[in-house]
Order: sequence, then structure tokens, then C-alpha cells
Amino acid sequence: MKVFLVGLAVGYVLGAKAGRERYEQIIRAYHRLLEHPAVQSAAGVARAKIGEKLGRGAG
Repeated sequence: MKVFLVGLAVGYVLGAKAGRERYEQIIRAYHRLLEHPAVQSAAGVARAKIGEKLGRGAG
């Protein structure tokens, strides 16, 4: 969640300087990145490993 908020903040700042159109372009690219299968897979692995370290089941 923190990564999302940081990405959103960075997108906002860059977008504010470049205008609304550039802001929308940055946000679309960020969402495409989050939806990419490789990113989803890596996030799943990370969640599972964190869950193991915390003594919880994945999910």
C-alpha cells in the first residue's frame, strides 16, 4: 500500500508540473505496470514469503 501511495504522489507531482494530460499518462503507465503478470507474480511471491516470516499462511 505504501508503494502505491508513493507512486501516486510521484505521479501527482510530475503531473502537476507537466499538466493534466501528462499526469493521466503517468497514472495509466503506473496502472499498466501494476497489472503486468510479472509484477503480479513477484508481488504474490513477496506476500507469501512475508507471510512465512510472520508465521501466517499466504493470503
